[in-house]
Amino acid sequence: MKRLAEQALIYGRLHAVEAPHLIARYNKALSAFGVAPTGLERFSIDMTGFSPEIAAALGDRDYLDPNGVNRRFIILTPEQEGLPVVHTRFSNTAGLMHAFFEANRRVISAVTIKDALYGEIEEDVTQVEDIEDLLRIEEVRFRVLSADDLTGKAAELRTLVDRLETSAEAWRDEAMLARMVALAQETGDIRHNRLVPDQLVFPHRSFWADHFGGVFLFRDARSMVVIGDREAPGFRRSRPWEVSYIDIRDHQRIFDFLARSKRIQVPQASWVERSGLLAHRAEMAVRALIGRTAPEIELDGKDAVWLQTYVQRHAAAVAEDGLYPFFQQALNEVARDGIVRLDEIAPERRLLLVRANPEHDDKWLVNRLLARLAPFDFASRFMFDKQGFYETYAGYPENFRAHVVSWLVNAYLPNKRALRARLYGLDGANENA
Repeated sequence: MKRLAEQALIYGRLHAVEAPHLIARYNKALSAFGVAPTGLERFSIDMTGFSPEIAAALGDRDYLDPNGVNRRFIILTPEQEGLPVVHTRFSNTAGLMHAFFEANRRVISAVTIKDALYGEIEEDVTQVEDIEDLLRIEEVRFRVLSADDLTGKAAELRTLVDRLETSAEAWRDEAMLARMVALAQETGDIRHNRLVPDQLVFPHRSFWADHFGGVFLFRDARSMVVIGDREAPGFRRSRPWEVSYIDIRDHQRIFDFLARSKRIQVPQASWVERSGLLAHRAEMAVRALIGRTAPEIELDGKDAVWLQTYVQRHAAAVAEDGLYPFFQQALNEVARDGIVRLDEIAPERRLLLVRANPEHDDKWLVNRLLARLAPFDFASRFMFDKQGFYETYAGYPENFRAHVVSWLVNAYLPNKRALRARLYGLDGANENA
């Protein structure tokens, strides 16, 4: 992982915290959570306030997520809105944080001038012990506090102002007036500078949860579908009258669900030729084959011509692996007929030829699922399923690790939005959602 960290492929684009007053505010939030304050003089944070340096010092990556649910957050600056979320148990943590920032931007900007915001993204459960606990999460509420209680003092002042405006006797209450003056000296004029968040409740729709080996929950208007390991507690037993369950190994039913709900685009010339996705997958298949069968080869600097030569010289191994010829045949069908006849293809291979419908709200989540089902495509794993990517990367041979990092640094990072737009039709908005 050291190589990934050095190239900002893990814990990249974080915000440095080194000002003493910000560290003090962060420590007040940690103390409120029952976590020991940090003695670090400099650390970095993501959108939620998670710090890899503090996690390492504490020996606890879950110090802001102790139960894997009801995620904690610490906001020191409005600039956190543009940061990634680098450690989470739910795929939509970033999406919920984006929504919170969007709905409360003025308040966050005002409060963080003098204070830090912290709290929890509260769900209806306190622990996840089976599938039913995940099904119960339909919305979340942000419970928001501030390190120096600026929001609490603003709320108290708002109450006293309301009393002053509605009670004729309030003007004679000298103690109340003195309290209002003291509060206003800390909060400023709350009539013009709101310090209490406007929106705290947000829907929790489709998501992936890092529980029981990974669970995908898709919500539609009148139905829910759970995709995960059939051995997960509660699988097919929780609410069977309203929830459909699909085992993660049942590629036929996964494909049927995604196609029926219009969450995927099947291979057609209209997007395949323009996107280059199948050609990209074919290239990734060859690179993965070399990484597995010839780990001594250093792939850095090897271009498409070299890869094509390798394919020709190792035709037997390529044919046995089967993926490269499969993608080439699909590309030939698209060029000839404009479509691929999916009914003639094995279910597990069909899912390698599709992409998420860019117009569907669940597009990022669907691409995460498809990336999990195509582990040879390390680029797509990194784009959509970083947790899965990091797990797989740890098992790569050393030369292939070096190549993967080099490819991501040189081919992906400088052009990531353009590459995602071309391959997957995504505009990049809320890319952590």
